[in-house]
Amino acid sequence: MSNDVAGRDQPDGVGRDHGPNCDCPDCGDPRSMDFLDKYLTVWIFGAMAVGVGLGFVAPSVTQPIQDLHLVEIGLILMMYPPLAKVDYGQLPTVFKNVKVLGLSLVQNWLIGPTVMFSLAIIFFSGVTPGLPARPEFFLGLVFIGMARCIAMVLVWNELAEGSNEYAAGLVAFNSVFQILTYGVYIWFFALVVPPLLGMESLVAGIEAFDITPMQVFEAIAVFLGIPFAAGILSRYVGTRTKGVEWYEETFEPTISPLTLIALLFTVVVMFAMQGERIVAQPTDVLLIAVPLTVYFVVMFFVSFGMGREIGADYSTTTAIGFTAASNNFELAIAVAVAVFGVGSGVAFATVVGPLIEVPVLLALVHVALYFQRRFDWDGFDTGRLDASNAGPATNDD
Repeated sequence: MSNDVAGRDQPDGVGRDHGPNCDCPDCGDPRSMDFLDKYLTVWIFGAMAVGVGLGFVAPSVTQPIQDLHLVEIGLILMMYPPLAKVDYGQLPTVFKNVKVLGLSLVQNWLIGPTVMFSLAIIFFSGVTPGLPARPEFFLGLVFIGMARCIAMVLVWNELAEGSNEYAAGLVAFNSVFQILTYGVYIWFFALVVPPLLGMESLVAGIEAFDITPMQVFEAIAVFLGIPFAAGILSRYVGTRTKGVEWYEETFEPTISPLTLIALLFTVVVMFAMQGERIVAQPTDVLLIAVPLTVYFVVMFFVSFGMGREIGADYSTTTAIGFTAASNNFELAIAVAVAVFGVGSGVAFATVVGPLIEVPVLLALVHVALYFQRRFDWDGFDTGRLDASNAGPATNDD
């Protein structure tokens, strides 16, 4: 979303978090948005419809999409602008904030996996009347729940006017943790816990998951390493050759539309790859969509509330909320395909993930922006990095 919406690039908007006491003349006024931002929801659903229609009418498009790595290219392109806007000089301050990092650790590696595992049990273990056991979908949700987000969260965070520095820092933090723990988490939640609950049938015939740290590292290197490196290089070269003022006032606004354009492109190709299957198996898609939607909503509201509870300012709270509510579907899909095959129900469940994430997280972007206007953020300064992330200006700022 354009920074002009928040007034951050306007002289009278610097240093505000746009709570109920904000006196910006355009605060919350849709007329302050540019055309693409104003109708973003329309464009997203239009892209979804185009993708499904393309995949259903011409299912052969899936092969060139895979061969040309169009999904990967789209993801990398849409992540580049948020990472190019990061003030990397602020990251040491981000990593020194033990309160925020500790909260993110609890949300991402204790609460998130437990919530997703619980939903997988409720919907796909057979314990809920009317819902038969679907071991393949159970495993798909486990694969998703253990993969913490490193990609699209940067886009949702930027659209909701969260802190790019905290989003980048938390994503990097999760990436390192993920390399070390993803295989262990899959083993624990998929192979150890179900038998302890008397649900051996969910993993019958599966003795082990051969998920190596290198597999996880390769996925992270592609989806995060490339745009991270491009963002760092852009800021380093741009600020040193043209100056910080040119970089922030000319270059950043120039590349900003790339995020939304690449997002729409990625939505089209993702939905095109599954268009035929979505039309052929709408019931399964909806069945998987329900627990995923519940997960996104619960994790966002819980994490956002925890951020306010520790006194975090709006931009930091938003970064915390979206980082915890999103998942690394790229990793989950890659591992599910490698272990069970591209045509498996496990792989199908992981592929449905991003198709549900896009509309639900987009809706949560609007919720976050509403909270930005609705709540009073004065005095919420935990995690504050500089004036642009602060609440209403005070003499102490």
